[in-house]
Amino acid sequence: MDIGNVEIPTRVTVRIVAICLAMILAEGYDVAIYGAVLPMLTHGTDWSLSALQLGAIASCSLAGMMIGAMGAGTLSDMIGRRWMLLGSAALFSAMMAAAALAPTPGWFVVARIVGGLGLGGVVPTAAALTVEYSPPRRRSFNYALIYTGYSLGGIVVALLAMHWLPTHGWRWLFGVGAAPLILVALCARYLPESLDFLLARGRIDEARSVARGLGIRHPALDGAAHAGNGAQAGKVVNAGSAGRASKAAPIRALFDASHLRATLAFWIAMFMGLLLLYGLSTWLPQLMRKAGFPLGSSLALLVTLNSTAAVGSLLGGALADRIGSKSVVSVLYLLAAASLCALPFAHGLAQTYVLVGIAGVGTIGNTMLLGAYITRYYPPRNRATGIGWALGIGRFGAIVGPLIGGALAQAGAPLPWNFYAFAGAGLAAALAVLAVPGRVGSGE
Repeated sequence: MDIGNVEIPTRVTVRIVAICLAMILAEGYDVAIYGAVLPMLTHGTDWSLSALQLGAIASCSLAGMMIGAMGAGTLSDMIGRRWMLLGSAALFSAMMAAAALAPTPGWFVVARIVGGLGLGGVVPTAAALTVEYSPPRRRSFNYALIYTGYSLGGIVVALLAMHWLPTHGWRWLFGVGAAPLILVALCARYLPESLDFLLARGRIDEARSVARGLGIRHPALDGAAHAGNGAQAGKVVNAGSAGRASKAAPIRALFDASHLRATLAFWIAMFMGLLLLYGLSTWLPQLMRKAGFPLGSSLALLVTLNSTAAVGSLLGGALADRIGSKSVVSVLYLLAAASLCALPFAHGLAQTYVLVGIAGVGTIGNTMLLGAYITRYYPPRNRATGIGWALGIGRFGAIVGPLIGGALAQAGAPLPWNFYAFAGAGLAAALAVLAVPGRVGSGE
């Protein structure tokens, strides 16, 4: 939908952004919780899992997310974005409760894998709804804003873990993660269906009803109204049918002469970026405990990692609008790599917090900016395909990251080499972004 000709009331945009922000915050909580409770699952505590087993469990959850992300587009075309988002949130929330009650590691793994399927469907549908219901001048900011929920969820996990983990154990933290089930019930009343979806499916009356209820003026619906759902409505339906009939074309366009180099570079960057993000988020508390920090300080560093990422993504997004995404994203990955290399040699708690904060901006915050860069780079005909496939490939990196951390811990590698490994991923991501060719009209 060309939103440039659509009039959307501010209250509608605020409602959609708030709901999507809450959904992604819940996902951020789910993703970050494993790293926070990981020290309680090592040898001598509860299940006494080895480092390699802990890394494998994290990767199993991410495998579920990868499958969920790849299937989200197809399912949303069948049942709509609204129910895809609500269903995904309900699934991962229910699996948080199942993980809290898991009697054995095996059942815990099953809950994390199934929950990952739900997690994979949240981000693409929430992002699509946010962009659709945002005016052009606020798209980038609102895009960055909802993704701060990811970092806010990590902050909530760390704060709760600092107060509850030593006294109540890890199961209570997973139990709290089931709370979004209540949110889903509330949002079912206030979250509208995607007008794009309704128009593409030819459901003109439903689209007009949604637009009228929200006070939205849409040229296609106005035209359909004047035509009595005749010629203009037929054009909308035919356009949607044509899009479905030729849905392979956007995939082929990723590999044509004008996009092949950029596509491969984006895939490498997203793979390395998510490897760095998930590997560091999972293992940072344990690595800092190995460095001699108490559990409380290790979790406080996790708060720092996520809070600086939230602020950094908003500031980085504003800067990218001014000087270009390529420069900002590549420099931030380089800064993340440098901070991780320096972290083992930090003198005192203050230096450690500063370096972890820089790493948060260059990892979690920068991944949000990379997603925005990819979305803006591709033309409208294959924009969603470009970001969707990049995220799908990136999920493989998200699986590999925790496994690398677990393998290094299991092998007894010196502490600095754990940080060097993740720094190498940041360097590779920066080089991949720099390899993306410029594009006329992209603002780069």
